[in-house]
Amino acid sequence: MKLKVILSVTLVVVVLGILAGVKVLQIKTMIAAKDLMAPPPDTVAVATAESQSWPDELEAIGSIGAVQGVTVTTEIGGMIKEIAFESGRTVAAGDLLVRLDTSSEEAQLRALESQVNLASITVARQRKLRADNTISQSELDTAEAALQQNEANADNIRAIIAKKTIRAPFAGRLGIRQVNLGQFLDNGKPIVSLQSLKPVYANFSLPQQNLAVLAPGLPVRVTTDAYPGREFAGTLTTINPDLDEATRSITLQATLDNADETLRPGMFARVKVVLPSAKDVLVIPQTAVLSAPFGDTVYVVEPDTNAAGGLIVRSQLIRTGPARGDYISVAAGLKAGDRVVSAGLFRLRNGGSVVEDNTLTPKASQTPHPNNS
Repeated sequence: MKLKVILSVTLVVVVLGILAGVKVLQIKTMIAAKDLMAPPPDTVAVATAESQSWPDELEAIGSIGAVQGVTVTTEIGGMIKEIAFESGRTVAAGDLLVRLDTSSEEAQLRALESQVNLASITVARQRKLRADNTISQSELDTAEAALQQNEANADNIRAIIAKKTIRAPFAGRLGIRQVNLGQFLDNGKPIVSLQSLKPVYANFSLPQQNLAVLAPGLPVRVTTDAYPGREFAGTLTTINPDLDEATRSITLQATLDNADETLRPGMFARVKVVLPSAKDVLVIPQTAVLSAPFGDTVYVVEPDTNAAGGLIVRSQLIRTGPARGDYISVAAGLKAGDRVVSAGLFRLRNGGSVVEDNTLTPKASQTPHPNNS
């Protein structure tokens, strides 16, 4: 009986040992199979770090201003009889904008003109009489003075009528009408804004340290948030002769053609003055850079030593510099000829395998002009 129990226990132990061995073998096989299974390579676009020559630039914040811009007002008050413009229209210099009621002045002018005619006849008669020594010289002088006085009074009324006929002082684009027909217009009350938009100015300031390299005629590039990705070309035209005593900065003005009138007075603008000197910089596309609190990184593409023809990526810290268009300069961390991932880098890991495909990636440019979507 005792022998049977021993044999039974021994058999159970042997069976359990066999089962445990089989299970261990299965686990080892699965681990080995897992090690052999590698994730498929990620498809990425690749760009090469290259050296470019970038002109030196001075950057500043400024605003757009009109070459000529006023709010049209009236010098003399009166009732609006005619409005001859529409809001937003372009006008030429001298175009009629508003005509005030001048019926009273016109009546006064007719009366004064009749007095002028009578005074002219009197002077002509007096001159004949003076030629015959019929009257004294003082009587003729009195008649001529009366004529001049009447003419001056008539001219004064004509000036009042002209001031009540409000015309565009220069060519430009009108703003929103601020008056209505039949309204009494007080002295100095605004009628409409008039701005000359071709060309426009870009006004900005730079520190006094830059004064030595500034000169009229330097190219200027302007960007504004109203037109993302678009750059406006202009020329530095004016350098203020004096500096701001509080900031020790110098005020400058650039002129831009603005042929399509896209830039408007009062716009915020970023201004770059392009200097004649240039410097060589190492650049990569801005899309290749991953920004993080600890620094900027890129994925460098290298040959896979374990697979012929294969590619792997390596994470690399870099120090970036100024950007221009689609490019950003690299001050440290890369060298010319290094290949970096420019698209598809967010799913990568250090040492991961990749496949290069640049067919759908647009070419980087210093002056990109994206199409409307």
